[in-house]
Amino acid sequence: MKRTMDSTGLLGMLSGVGARATGAVERFGQFCEFGYAAASHAPAELMTRRGWRRLLPQCFVIGTQSVPVIMLTGMFVGMVLVVQGYDQFVATGFEDRLGGIVNISVVAELGPVLAGVMLAGRVGGALTAELGTMNVTEQLLALRSMGCDPVRYLATPRFLACLLLAPLLTAYANLMGAVGSWAIYVGVYQAASEPYWAYTREIIERWDIGVGLLKSVFFGGAIGLIACYKGFHCRAGAEGVGQACTQAFVASFIVILALDFFLNISLNGVYNILFGYRVLLG
Repeated sequence: MKRTMDSTGLLGMLSGVGARATGAVERFGQFCEFGYAAASHAPAELMTRRGWRRLLPQCFVIGTQSVPVIMLTGMFVGMVLVVQGYDQFVATGFEDRLGGIVNISVVAELGPVLAGVMLAGRVGGALTAELGTMNVTEQLLALRSMGCDPVRYLATPRFLACLLLAPLLTAYANLMGAVGSWAIYVGVYQAASEPYWAYTREIIERWDIGVGLLKSVFFGGAIGLIACYKGFHCRAGAEGVGQACTQAFVASFIVILALDFFLNISLNGVYNILFGYRVLLG
């Protein structure tokens, strides 16, 4: 009798694991189908006047309204990096090169991730809540009943806005990070300004700037698709919309870190093949 109960419990546990795995694969397939549908309409939206009329308001919401947040966070990240590294660089005699090291960290790594996280938190949640509310109130169903594709009409402009504006916000975050680190380096530690910018120009290559902007394109596209998907597939009620917003932010944050990891591996390998290894200090 005990063996029967144990076997039944084991089978039930395995059945639950299998059901969750099957559900995860099914949801991933739905997301891929949704992402393909949203991306496939992008060229047509960019080539029509109506498409731009739908896109420009989203650019304002996603881009312009994100500028203050990006400015403050970018500046404080640069400030923190200088404060954390100044004593160590002084102890090793490389204080003149601190600005270059800080700025290459911001440009190639922290800037894209910072802009992506800010987009996921501020924009991703807002997009999910907006589309989720439309889904709960059956506005998406009303669009379908009128023969209008809600994915093209609602998801594609938001996806395009995230995709196109993420590099611009990343470049702005890089600029603010450099300005913030310079302000602390010169204003607080009374260091010379010219070596700061000279070594920054020496150490940062076009490759580093291009890598950061390329990462931001992937991050922005992922955030837009995840937020729209969660909004289109949220459960009914205010609780369902709230859960969808939380899930969108968590999923976007994880995807940003995962994409950053794999892109770093790939792009670092390409750089080493093309240009070889480089030394930042010495």
